[in-house]
Amino acid sequence: MKPQFAAVFELTISDKLQLLEDLWDSIAETPEQLPIYEWQKKELDLRKENYQHNSTVGTSWEIAKQRISQQL
Repeated sequence: MKPQFAAVFELTISDKLQLLEDLWDSIAETPEQLPIYEWQKKELDLRKENYQHNSTVGTSWEIAKQRISQQL
């Protein structure tokens, strides 16, 4: 553990969760700064190619979200 982060471990669970939420929000503000690795690009290309050859595979986000909501 780096000394400059030691205080984080003394926070309450509620404060730690809020810190995590704030960190994720700050990351989401600049998505262009997130690295995209070569293996991720290859996987996306493969999935796109598979979908183009068989568009019945997979589900739209709306349908997937609806299915997940029904399971909860």
